[in-house]
Amino acid sequence: MWITRIKIKHDCIIGNRCEKFNVTTIGISFNVFRERRITYSPQIQTIHGEEKNIRKFIKDLRKDNRIKNLEVEGNTIFLIEVRKEKIPASFYHSKLIHVKPVFVDTKGYEFWEVASWHKSILLEFIKHLERNIKNVEVLKIQQTNLTDIYFSRLMPKLTQNQKVVIELAFERGYYKWPKKTNFGELSKLRGISISTFREHLKRAEEKLMPNLMNSIN
Repeated sequence: MWITRIKIKHDCIIGNRCEKFNVTTIGISFNVFRERRITYSPQIQTIHGEEKNIRKFIKDLRKDNRIKNLEVEGNTIFLIEVRKEKIPASFYHSKLIHVKPVFVDTKGYEFWEVASWHKSILLEFIKHLERNIKNVEVLKIQQTNLTDIYFSRLMPKLTQNQKVVIELAFERGYYKWPKKTNFGELSKLRGISISTFREHLKRAEEKLMPNLMNSIN
């Protein structure tokens, strides 16, 4: 199997706001289709960053007339984007496989990883992108193994507090070695006491750890 990693920047309802509000997102598009020269892109996005910036992102997104539907659950949003022009997902080939969700950084750059049994399919996808989007950079194109393929699995449900604190801890480098932050700094960012932050984080870790252990066994 062949895989490519591509970096893209274009006029995007998500990427523009990631740059504007200093957040990142991880998202997946579903069943993108064209009808009467209009692109419809149902997608789910999870926004990561400071809570105040996430709220601003969502508030601003509600004003965009390119949004047909929008549902919000914490920092996760489900929407249908409607565009006259084509977007990257419009060029998705039926023989392509999304091996990872699309990541958008704080500069508005999208990172796509797609694979196919045929290198020619990847090259065709890239060609369509380059014809229609100015800022396209191919970061890699190579043969790959099954271990590089992303596989979505059911995860235990976290409370909103547990979800927010573990995402904050991860983003701020709590799980790096050496640690880039501590409970004092994290609890201050969250606006709660150290003991409360620690309690939420430990309960989140307790729920997630069995899935992690199962995935490496």
